[in-house]
Amino acid sequence: MAYVITQNCCKDASCVPVCPVDCIRPAGDDGGSSTEMLYIDPETCIDCGACMDACPVDAIHYEDDLPESQERFRAINAQYFARHPLRTLQYPAVVKHPRIEPGALRVAIVGAGPAACYAAEALIDIDGIEVSMIERLPTPFGLVRSGVAPDHQRTKSVVSVFERAMASKRLAAYFNVEVGKEIEHDHLLRHHHAVIYAVGMSCSRDLGIAGEDIRGSHAASDFVAWYNGHPEHRDHRFDLGGPRAVIIGNGNVALDVARVLLTDADRLATTDIADDALEALRCSAVEEVVILGRRGLRDAAFSVGEFLALGNIDGVDILIDGADDLEPQPDDGVEAALKLEIAREYIEKPRTDGHKRIVFRFHTRPVEIIGTDHVSGVEVAAPSGDDTDLLSTSLVLRSIGYRGTPIADLPFSSDAGTVPSQGGRVTDKEGNILPGVYVAGWIKRGPRGVIGTNRACAEETVSAVLADFDAGLLERPIGDRADFDVAIADRGIEHVDWSGWRAIDTAERTAGAEQSRPRVKLVDIASMLSVANPQTGSRV
Repeated sequence: MAYVITQNCCKDASCVPVCPVDCIRPAGDDGGSSTEMLYIDPETCIDCGACMDACPVDAIHYEDDLPESQERFRAINAQYFARHPLRTLQYPAVVKHPRIEPGALRVAIVGAGPAACYAAEALIDIDGIEVSMIERLPTPFGLVRSGVAPDHQRTKSVVSVFERAMASKRLAAYFNVEVGKEIEHDHLLRHHHAVIYAVGMSCSRDLGIAGEDIRGSHAASDFVAWYNGHPEHRDHRFDLGGPRAVIIGNGNVALDVARVLLTDADRLATTDIADDALEALRCSAVEEVVILGRRGLRDAAFSVGEFLALGNIDGVDILIDGADDLEPQPDDGVEAALKLEIAREYIEKPRTDGHKRIVFRFHTRPVEIIGTDHVSGVEVAAPSGDDTDLLSTSLVLRSIGYRGTPIADLPFSSDAGTVPSQGGRVTDKEGNILPGVYVAGWIKRGPRGVIGTNRACAEETVSAVLADFDAGLLERPIGDRADFDVAIADRGIEHVDWSGWRAIDTAERTAGAEQSRPRVKLVDIASMLSVANPQTGSRV
């Protein structure tokens, strides 16, 4: 018998070091970045359960206890090792950095998403280091809170990994503080030996086609932020009055959006979806979602797990149009072969009258978004052809990736949409390293990977900080933490500390429990601040 890794795998890799027989792959020098999830070798697993205990998102199950919707992953895990037989890996010995004298290394982290939290965890793990975490919203966790779909509650539970570090007395949280607007980069450097920017990417890439700005055409990221209760998107409105929505792009975000659009509202009502979005979706007329991809199924950006999960949505059929030859080829990777296999099953499955539909159209590019005052359709064509087809719709959502925006006083690569860096150290346009300034996460490497991918990225950046500290490159006089607190107060900033966030969290969970939901989100900043700072309006 064996344990099985399933759809929710975040590639945090907490499970890898605890396995006593080293049977979880890919990991270390085995090329883990090239796959969508981790796998357990069923022939080697000794059923100890250590991996299940370590998993932060409850993605690992004993094979006899697999939920019905996840049973396929027993075969998926085995298929991976049929293609990649287990071999022993030689891991370098882990040497923990020695204790650092208190006050000798204080690091500011800008951002509070997964990359920022993994960086904080790595820093707080070293006795003596002090961390200031600065986030422009009153709430932490970035896209875990505002990007992960509301019906993926297990994925959201990854935040439990961060709580020990975030609650440390050596970490001070300054939420609801915007760097570059309320406090400057230079001011951070005056009070910290190093600054790590882990601000992610908030802007959607543009299509570059006519009609993209017509009313009814939106970034899918805006739709995601709206249904997740992001305070800056709470007033957005989306036209759900037509029978068809079109999503341009076919990554996991596109699949999340399609699933939310077509999932029964009573099912969504058991999640932490924003109340306004839930009521809008209850009245939605959308019956079909078309997902467009320029390339073929083999190159689709969605993961196997998310593609497979679409088949479990009650009352929804999955249609495949324009797929490649669906027979696997010798050079197909294991995950590409699985996508082909799942697509064949969708094609062979009978359609049901009255069901809603998700339609995948591969080898299809958008040519123009049609409409005058409002979107009425999307003109599409084959990538290399001139013949066009018109898809009528009143809602178009582009889901073709994110790009970063410039950060005040830091260099920026417009082409890549990232802050240029070497191993996490920020560099200027000539390639010279800027002392004491670092990046982690998407703003460092681009919008690639899943939540757990940020762990290795953040650890690389933290290693650079520690190496520079050991080399004496960060030694300089700075103000102490009390001075920084005074500076925040003098600027009239109403910041939220960790206890303030816990008050928000408790209020949301309490409201959720009354409705049998995980939480009911506060979606406007004023309400968040009144809960976080109820007596004086400030916890400074």
